[in-house]
Amino acid sequence: QLQLVESGGDLVQPGGSLRLSCAASGFTLDYYAIGWFRQAPGKEREGVSYISSSGGGTVYADSVKGRFTISRDNAKKMVYLQMNSLKAEDTAVYYCAASKVWYGSLWKGRLYDYWGQGTQVTVSS
Repeated sequence: QLQLVESGGDLVQPGGSLRLSCAASGFTLDYYAIGWFRQAPGKEREGVSYISSSGGGTVYADSVKGRFTISRDNAKKMVYLQMNSLKAEDTAVYYCAASKVWYGSLWKGRLYDYWGQGTQVTVSS
């Protein structure tokens, strides 16, 4: 079966850092672009960042640019989201998702084929 599993979510103080991980199984990760999305209570799901299958292309939402870094290790079938200078507004459930096609823009959730179950990130003092 094809699965994505997120981990690394935690409670952290404002200004702190976390690294989220997304582990893939049941398929060859090299063929997929990967996106990170998040959803806060009462809000719509929003795209955070995405990365090309090779790792050579990365895109960030304006709200996280300069603070978050997406990366991948295809040999380990892992994708990461390093989050620095965290703010209360970053509190959300974070999801990773895989797309088998590179569209040039991957902000739409409907473009992804597989989704993880999410990991909770809470930024609070």
